[in-house]
This record gives sequence, structure tokens and C-alpha cells, in this order.
Amino acid sequence: MKRDFELIRSLLIELEGAESVDLSSYTEEQVNYHKALIKEAGFAEGIIHYPSTHKTDIPDLALLKRLTWEGHEFLDKARDETVWNKAKSIVKEKGISLSLDALKIALTQAVKMLLG
Repeated sequence: MKRDFELIRSLLIELEGAESVDLSSYTEEQVNYHKALIKEAGFAEGIIHYPSTHKTDIPDLALLKRLTWEGHEFLDKARDETVWNKAKSIVKEKGISLSLDALKIALTQAVKMLLG
């Protein structure tokens, strides 16, 4: 399954609990997979369970309990729609793939640009 940073951002916003997020365009498998990625990235604590057959990399259960410090830091930069879109555009302008490291750098740069 391909990583979807829009879904990751939405799941972090939902986990924070500050606002409601519409996840209806995503399947349960997509949501569970991305919750596992969030936990692996260290953005949240939670429980990820894979089927006993382990024939898939998609968890059958993914519960995120709370954001970590790193998750809050990422979300504080990514929450604002203007900053988020600017960061994605910075990455695209540089012609590099949208990786987590590139996105973190671009988010920091976007915040700095908006602060002047």
C-alpha cells in the first residue's frame, strides 16, 4: 500500500481530538495501515496487531492512544492548511519525493517563510 501523508495528517488531527476529521473516503485497511505507520514513525503510542497468518502487512487492529512529543511537534507544523500546502509545494518544487524527512524540513521552512 502506498503511504498517504494526507491520511497521516488527518489521523494525527483526529487523535489530538481538537477537531473532527472525515475519513469516509478511506477503507479500514488504509486507516489501519497508516495508523501502524504513525506508530512506527514515533508520532503516537498505540497497539498494532497483525493477523496470525501474517500474509499481509496490513494490521487487523490498530489503536492509537495518544500523540508523542514528536507527534505533537509534527502536527503543530502540519495542522495549518496554508503551511501544509506550502510545505508540499516546496518539496515538489525541489523535485524530490515526498518522504517524511523532506516533509519535516519543508514544514519548518514553510513556517519560517510565513513568520518572515
